[in-house]
Amino acid sequence: MSPLAQKAPPARPYKGQSLLLALDDYVAVDIETTGLSPRYSAIIEVGAVRFRAGRPRDEVSLLINPGFGLPPAITELTGITDDMLWTAPPLADVLPYFLDFVSTDVILGHNVNFDVNFLYDKALSLGLAPVSNDFVDTMRISRRLHPEMEHHRLSDLAERFGVVPDTAHRALADCYTAAACYEIMKPYI
Repeated sequence: MSPLAQKAPPARPYKGQSLLLALDDYVAVDIETTGLSPRYSAIIEVGAVRFRAGRPRDEVSLLINPGFGLPPAITELTGITDDMLWTAPPLADVLPYFLDFVSTDVILGHNVNFDVNFLYDKALSLGLAPVSNDFVDTMRISRRLHPEMEHHRLSDLAERFGVVPDTAHRALADCYTAAACYEIMKPYI
């Protein structure tokens, strides 16, 4: 095999695996960011809810000061403003606490690969251990269980299942919405 044909090493070698499992114990995770690239964007909010036997037990929700003003599109999408973040702690103060809360549990979320990649890269950039938790993606499950759906956004899933979210594009609310949709899909996995 020529050197050019060799397989490149994985970009995130310690990243956990995407699972298609019906679990009772997990941590629902969601983050809000200033953009789509872990390299060029910042995390501005983290949320997590620990589930045991399919029921919420503990939660954490924290805003994060990115050190710069938010793009107007992010404020419009999330409702998070610069004023809300002005006194929030920086990521270096929040991420160790947040990852300690998540611990080694399986992470659940909607399009959670995005969140896991951000957390993985930001943890490494701060000199922390990489996020290696396995994860369950409700979007992936939805695509397999409901291929007839035109879109598989969290809002589409919530509407299909009659889940009424407190709000959209806020970390903690999205954790609860994704978990509620997961609990409805779980018997069919």
